[in-house]
Amino acid sequence: MSVDNTFSTSRRQFLATTGVTAGALMAASNLSASVYAGEDNTIQVALVGCGGRGTGAALNSLSVKNGNLKLVAMGDVFPNNIDSAHNALKGKKEVAEMIDVPDERRFVGFDAYKSCMDCLKPGDIVILATPPGFRWVHYTYAIEKGLNVFMEKPVTIDAPTSVRFLEINKKAVEKNLKVAVGLMCRHCDARKELLKRINDGEIGEITMLRAYRMAGLTASAHTRPQRGNKYTELEYQIKNFHSFLWLSGGAVSDFLIHNIDEACWMKGKWPVSATALGGRHYRGDYIDQNFDTYSMEYTFDDGAKLFVDGRTIPGCQNEFASFAHGTKGVGVISTAGHWPAHCAIHKGQSITDATKTWAFPQPEPNPYQLEWDHFITAIRDNAAYNEVERGVMASAVTSMGRMAAHTGQEITLEKFMKHDHEFAPNIANLTADGPAPLQMNENGKYPVPSPGIVIDREYA
Repeated sequence: MSVDNTFSTSRRQFLATTGVTAGALMAASNLSASVYAGEDNTIQVALVGCGGRGTGAALNSLSVKNGNLKLVAMGDVFPNNIDSAHNALKGKKEVAEMIDVPDERRFVGFDAYKSCMDCLKPGDIVILATPPGFRWVHYTYAIEKGLNVFMEKPVTIDAPTSVRFLEINKKAVEKNLKVAVGLMCRHCDARKELLKRINDGEIGEITMLRAYRMAGLTASAHTRPQRGNKYTELEYQIKNFHSFLWLSGGAVSDFLIHNIDEACWMKGKWPVSATALGGRHYRGDYIDQNFDTYSMEYTFDDGAKLFVDGRTIPGCQNEFASFAHGTKGVGVISTAGHWPAHCAIHKGQSITDATKTWAFPQPEPNPYQLEWDHFITAIRDNAAYNEVERGVMASAVTSMGRMAAHTGQEITLEKFMKHDHEFAPNIANLTADGPAPLQMNENGKYPVPSPGIVIDREYA
């Protein structure tokens, strides 16, 4: 449930605030005849969370060749996000005719996810692209409704929700629901070919991996105090969800998970422990909960290491890449972002044109589209398809490294998965006029991690 600027009086807002059941019934009864009649092969789609990533996922879904999908419902905390996403999608000529979301199927509020899913029938698709703190709540309802699910990463942000998610997912498996997780690098053709070559021994035994996501200040992760009273405290935090651990797991969980996941994929296992450093430097009047630097050292059961560096400080060297070092050579997993990956293999430990022995041919297919192609194929073929377990594990491993940085302690995966601290245990019961789970202190600041001082959780 990403957020945009202002609440506006509208018919859909009236429906959202006067009763979810009435709104859902009206939406279902008003579904256009073309959605159902004579189109048994049409898969309906509902978008829950209409920010940039949700809009992108919806576009990818409708862009599947011969997918026969139709977007029929949209929901968000604020109506302006719905309007923006709808206008952006309608502006794409190649998918405009696949969008049928009249005013009465645009839902606003914390229960908008229910209204959206109530517009669907079993076997349809819901896209969950809200801040990940809400993911387990929305996923639970989707399974109850018998829906196939595409959910954005991260899947979880702490240990209790990770354990809970795995338990919830058992019902999805029992119902043979298809579930995709937006770790699209796993669908990349270039990375798949690199993995095959690594498994065939071309770089030898992997002993070390490196991953980097270092850039300047990030507007979504660096938050200044609110000017005026445009938003309630809860609205303000949701609007800036990357800045608050209870909503997103912070910048680490959202920004570094892809690099961590692709590195672990190449290694073929998850690390068993993590130590980390981190700190806040260039703060000014920023009041978010993120560190400006994270340096995490993961250890695998065979002693191999994964080093992950994240930084959001202006004026410094930028890098966005991942590498696998083996006893014979180096595998380039990604070089300048998620796509194109420009995967390659180099002899020895130097990465130069002279040492390159293989490179994936360009151009590369877009993995953001490939993950949807594979997902829809699985639905059409009724093939087993559930990415939740690896999505949860990638999320948990990322959170384990973040917790190591925020506490200053070594965190094992076993210890992490048994940890009892949940950032927002009552998130399922939030209401628009209720308090935020996180409150400022008497100095007008939000609590921040204090390594070595607060060691049993990520902030006091």
